Amino acid sequence: QVQLVDSGGGSAQFGGSLTLACAVSGDTWQIAWFRQAPGQKRGAVSCIDFSDGRTYHRDSVKGRFTISRDKARNTVYLQMDNLKPEDTAVYYCATDQAPFPCQVVVGNGGPFPFSSWGQGTQVTVSS
Repeated sequence: QVQLVDSGGGSAQFGGSLTLACAVSGDTWQIAWFRQAPGQKRGAVSCIDFSDGRTYHRDSVKGRFTISRDKARNTVYLQMDNLKPEDTAVYYCATDQAPFPCQVVVGNGGPFPFSSWGQGTQVTVSS
């Protein structure tokens, strides 16, 4: 089973930036970043497909978040710019034992029963 360790959360001001990192141990096909705010369901915001490098983002973060992969470091990053208070949440990277369609996962916006999850990292944006 793939092991994931996410990091990089913290506090930022409105309009600020943070970069999250997901260290990946093992082979997989895609990595998705999910977030969960208090009282809300966990949903995917970004995803990267390793087969072709294509990236996907929910409309709410499009143009502000960038997902990327450093293959040499086995790490996937989520660069978050122009942060807003509504981005406040615990962020998790995740993947599954079988390939999954990034576009569907991000488009659905809901939770998925993936097999591997990072421990979560808190992002807090103040106005």
